[in-house]
Amino acid sequence: MTGVTLSLADLHDLAVRVLVANDTGEANAEEVAKALVAAEADGLKGHGASRLPSYAAQAKSGKVQGHAVPDINEVGSAALWIDANEGFAYPAITAAIDGLAALAPATGIAAAGIANSHHFGAAGYHVERMAERGLIGLAFGNSPQAIAPWGGSKGLFGTNPIAFAAPRREAPPLVIDMGLSKVARGNVMVAARAGEPIPEGWALDADGKPTTDAEAAMDGTMVAMGDAKGTALVMMVEILAVALTASNFSYEASSFFTADGPAPRTGQFLMAIDPYGFSAGAFADRLEDLIAAVREQDGTRLPGERRLALRAEAEANGVEIPQDLHDELLALAG
Repeated sequence: MTGVTLSLADLHDLAVRVLVANDTGEANAEEVAKALVAAEADGLKGHGASRLPSYAAQAKSGKVQGHAVPDINEVGSAALWIDANEGFAYPAITAAIDGLAALAPATGIAAAGIANSHHFGAAGYHVERMAERGLIGLAFGNSPQAIAPWGGSKGLFGTNPIAFAAPRREAPPLVIDMGLSKVARGNVMVAARAGEPIPEGWALDADGKPTTDAEAAMDGTMVAMGDAKGTALVMMVEILAVALTASNFSYEASSFFTADGPAPRTGQFLMAIDPYGFSAGAFADRLEDLIAAVREQDGTRLPGERRLALRAEAEANGVEIPQDLHDELLALAG
């Protein structure tokens, strides 16, 4: 398949044009574009430019409110509840991060729940921004049903990503980001779009049978990471991101990929921790001691090292997207 190489700046501009042309406010389009381009640069293509056609279609149909402005509510001395108002998640999450960064240095720990939200992309992008402000960041979010309860056969939980980031001294933050399925469902979407098979063990078809057919997998369920333990973690995230924010559970949420139906109204939960008060200022040294111990063993690498290498490559040389996707984005941009 042929591709088109774009600089990150050009991809950002194209993403903004696509969204604005499809009934999204410019400020919201900027927030969405930043997140999608960051994912593309980090090699997370399931959360990158491939999302733009479905995002545009949903904004145009009103399934996501492209002009929504998040409502920010203080529900405690270090707690925020943010209503995304059925808009894109990214503006609401940016508001949450700004609020947490103001609260956590004074309170030690601060948390934000986001309700009535949408797909929140690569969770590591959000916690990394907290770590860049000197905070430990944690993020939890749900997504439309894709994983069956352990022992069940019908999708009930989402792939429900979790992410963690810690600030480092004189180095980029340490970021750990994972969906709780064996792979992100966005990767299956990319394979389906390209007409390519997926590896065995990623997903089950609608009858609960293992499949390597990406289209069949999109109609079926994802396999949880860690089997029974993984599904328990998925349920934990469902409680934190949804029950705690009064959002839609994964089995209640509509698809992130189609333009029809009601808004997904998913939820996210973010926590920020000021590490220095807890450690009497020793956090940075202790973290570097741990990292040094990891590096002493041959063949090891830190979480995120591949992502950072891909980011540097993308910043220098741009990213390649499929020709058909580029053509579709140009048409959507008008």
